Amino acid sequence: MSLKVVNLGLPKSGTTTLARALRRGSLPCADHRITPCVGCIEKTEFYVGELMYHGLFDLGDPAAFLDGLDTVSERRVLRAGRSLWPQTDFAIIDALRRLHPELRFVATRRDPFEMSQSMLAWSNLGERLQQAEIPGLPAGFGDTTKAQTQWIEGHYAHLRALFEGSDRFLELDVSAPDARARLTDFLGTGLPWWGRINTNPLTKEGERL
Repeated sequence: MSLKVVNLGLPKSGTTTLARALRRGSLPCADHRITPCVGCIEKTEFYVGELMYHGLFDLGDPAAFLDGLDTVSERRVLRAGRSLWPQTDFAIIDALRRLHPELRFVATRRDPFEMSQSMLAWSNLGERLQQAEIPGLPAGFGDTTKAQTQWIEGHYAHLRALFEGSDRFLELDVSAPDARARLTDFLGTGLPWWGRINTNPLTKEGERL
């Protein structure tokens, strides 16, 4: 397995920025979708979250179908009635940690209120969040900034509890002045680029996840 880094960040946390930074640093990165599909499943296109669940349930390893990739940034699937959130799934995280002890985990984030505002303003993401069954955010909730902020804060608190004391986990505020330096130190490799892309067309803030 070539996988070295997995991001556990939520939507609008800077996953696209992370993906570009990793690619500019010569680290092949899966971001949301893979085209053509990497691995042995016969499809021309796959969402990364789908591949991880196929790996977990078909072969016992969430990374089984991610051969040839060094990093994973965006993983959630929220479309066409499907709601997959491997970054919130203990079984996925636990399997990756047990099977690949050298794997490093990053959790991109921004201020929870800013993330929520970006979610509400990004296409129909706010509506989809309210309608879907999401770990920590059941269907019928998530249409307000308060609900989304509580969900966001709960997700990162959960990750801190899971990775307490681990030197293989970095919670990364992508808006911090030292974000690139912290990520570079954590990965042990240089990153020639760091910035903001996929900003919300309405607010001019945030990142797509």
